Amino acid sequence: MNQQVLDLFRASGAILEGHFRLTSGLHSPMYLEKFRVLQHPEHTARLCAMIADRFRDAGVQVVAGPTTGGVILAYEVGRQLGVRGIFAERAEGGREFGRGFAIAPGERVLVVDDILTTGGSVRDVLDAVRRHGGRPVGVGVLADRSGATVDFGVPLFACTALHIPTYQPDRCPLCEQGVPLQET
Repeated sequence: MNQQVLDLFRASGAILEGHFRLTSGLHSPMYLEKFRVLQHPEHTARLCAMIADRFRDAGVQVVAGPTTGGVILAYEVGRQLGVRGIFAERAEGGREFGRGFAIAPGERVLVVDDILTTGGSVRDVLDAVRRHGGRPVGVGVLADRSGATVDFGVPLFACTALHIPTYQPDRCPLCEQGVPLQET
């Protein structure tokens, strides 16, 4: 399945090479522009089916994701599981559910996101779920580029895992070589 997912990313032009500052602040020679994949409903449905199938027997009652890519994924995975899809927006100190979204105490929540690098966005959503009394049952992502180093304390499923180097800005060989830095 990994190769099929990578082929889908390549065919969509979503794998970019250069020198990028990621959302996490880390630098990388490769960037995954997930919206080049997510702009195609058939690709989005296919990837979300992989996540939904993995968690179909987990008793998921709601799917939650962070803005922005997580909005699309939460909706589509929720649709495929027959449950609500909600999203958490940036707020002071993390993320919060707004717009009238609610999680009932004990409600079983699947958290979804697009690209996993450090896990910051997912942790913020998991924290928001717990603050609202929800019970996280898993995390599903399109691509895990963390090198399997992130542990959320719940099952993690990635449609694909990629081994892409990341660098602290002060130790980035691309910076040392003078390669122009691009914001993501």
